[in-house]
Amino acid sequence: MVESEHWHIVKLTLASASVLWYAFLWCLGLLGCIAARKRYRLRPRSPLASAPSSAVPGVSILRPLKGLDTNLYENLESTFTQEYPNYEIFFCVDDEDDQALNVVRDLMSKFPNVNAHISIRNGATVGVNPKVNNLMTAYHQAAHDILWVLDSNVMVDAGTLARAVDILSPPPDAPNPPRRRIGVVHHVPYAWVTKHSLGSRVEEAFLNTNHAKMYIAINSVAVDSCVVGKSCLYRKSDLERVDGSLKPIPNADDGGCQPGERGLAAFGRFLAEDNMIASALWHELGLRHDLSCDVAKNAVGNMSLMDYIARRIRWVRVRKRMVLAATIVEPLTESVLAGCLASLGLRYLFGIPYWLFFPVHVLAWLSVDMDVFASLAGHPVPANMRWAFLAAWAARELIALPIWFMAIVGSDVEWRGKRYEVMQNGEVRRAGEGGDGITGWFLSWGRKPADYYEPLETEE
Repeated sequence: MVESEHWHIVKLTLASASVLWYAFLWCLGLLGCIAARKRYRLRPRSPLASAPSSAVPGVSILRPLKGLDTNLYENLESTFTQEYPNYEIFFCVDDEDDQALNVVRDLMSKFPNVNAHISIRNGATVGVNPKVNNLMTAYHQAAHDILWVLDSNVMVDAGTLARAVDILSPPPDAPNPPRRRIGVVHHVPYAWVTKHSLGSRVEEAFLNTNHAKMYIAINSVAVDSCVVGKSCLYRKSDLERVDGSLKPIPNADDGGCQPGERGLAAFGRFLAEDNMIASALWHELGLRHDLSCDVAKNAVGNMSLMDYIARRIRWVRVRKRMVLAATIVEPLTESVLAGCLASLGLRYLFGIPYWLFFPVHVLAWLSVDMDVFASLAGHPVPANMRWAFLAAWAARELIALPIWFMAIVGSDVEWRGKRYEVMQNGEVRRAGEGGDGITGWFLSWGRKPADYYEPLETEE
């Protein structure tokens, strides 16, 4: 009798916890949905767009390049057409033979009045992160304190820079100033597919619904740093004071800085340098982040399903070393597992049948995700793409848990054709060229080399 009562208490506790967790997820999801509606459905023109160049802060745009990424010409052209009177652009490559330089030179000829430069690394190395190594020459050459680091596969609207500077450097008389100075302005990634392969559609469905919803919600709550660095603005003078240790600087408000190596070079030891830079500015200087009302339009090319899976495994493994608790909890935030646990809890507590609750749960979850998509895109999913998008969304939800299991048991990742071992705090070192056990063997099927960017075909 005592044992039966004890087991009842255990089941009651677990059932109650599952329902409370489910309610918490819905609060977070609705927060992301409502915040997306408020932030992204209206994008006003900034007054900085028509101001004289002497009246606005200068900005140095740094674009790291490696080969011919999808939609490269239009992506880079979007930086030449910014409605902002005082900026320069650096196109950063490893060497003079990079195929992206043909595109860059065409654009520099098309826009001769834009202050654009080619920055060649020439072997300079500060760490194992190839993107940081690529940026270092331009980082030292930049004429302005505000830096906008923008990935090569991202396209932005013409008013993006001006609206971001409005947030990073507001006028003294701005209404509702933040309690802490804004150190990073970032943009939520928004995927758009140029080639409709299975992996590309799944990536689109993930980034434009669940990922965006949670990303916006977490940044609305703002209890800690959460930044994806597709497009980030920050100040070089702030970056030069931090080192990625995440240890608060005691006299940060008085201009104090960390001892030893600081600045961009200090982040060459991390694979997710963008996230670590944002975290360092948050924790070491006590600065805060804010999202702009613009999106970083991430062009997705011909990605296979295995490419998508490998990409997700890579970033789960990086996050595992940086924020272990959040990574462990991640499967419980996914619609399938959260819905299953909630259905068990509701069945035990209230007798609600599984077959009744779960379909309602899926339809409600999907409705919120589709609303988030409409907020980011400015329109619902087009009618001629709706069924394909829904199929991709369902596929993403179903494979999320298997991907997590494959990611959680390893530490090796592949990026741009090179293998790395992720260590404590997200630092990385070069790994051997062997596969990552059965996971590496499985992922070798159907993948393209060098992270699926497509090299230029040349005649012999």
